[in-house]
Amino acid sequence: MGIWIIWLIIAAVLGAAEMLTATLAFGLVAIGALVAAVAGAAGGDAAIQFGAFVLASVLGLGVVRPFAMRHIRQPPLLRTGTAALVGRSAIVLEEVTDHSGRVRIGAEIWSSRSYDDTLTIPVGAKVDVLQIEGATALVYPRE
Repeated sequence: MGIWIIWLIIAAVLGAAEMLTATLAFGLVAIGALVAAVAGAAGGDAAIQFGAFVLASVLGLGVVRPFAMRHIRQPPLLRTGTAALVGRSAIVLEEVTDHSGRVRIGAEIWSSRSYDDTLTIPVGAKVDVLQIEGATALVYPRE
């Protein structure tokens, strides 16, 4: 049995560990083990296989992982759909209570409710959209 088969087993174990942890570290080291297995299958001796493993693992953990983690943690740059309405201001067209009301957000008329159940917001008041639930805007009066 060649040493390269051991590298394949190591890669499989590390790949399974990556699936359980989702840290991206075990996966990149598993790729290093696959590189070592390829080097062994191509006829490289144990020193070349170990060197390929170390080089691929260090490159993966030192270069690829920080780059990938930055992209994973980055928030979306553009809000679309109803998420884009949250935080906008609106004008009350029909008195807003905890059950009903209408507001104009930009050029659109939305059904609305008061975010605070105890408030009644009069017609003409400026409000902020705090949340969208289905086709209803939950609003709060501007201070």
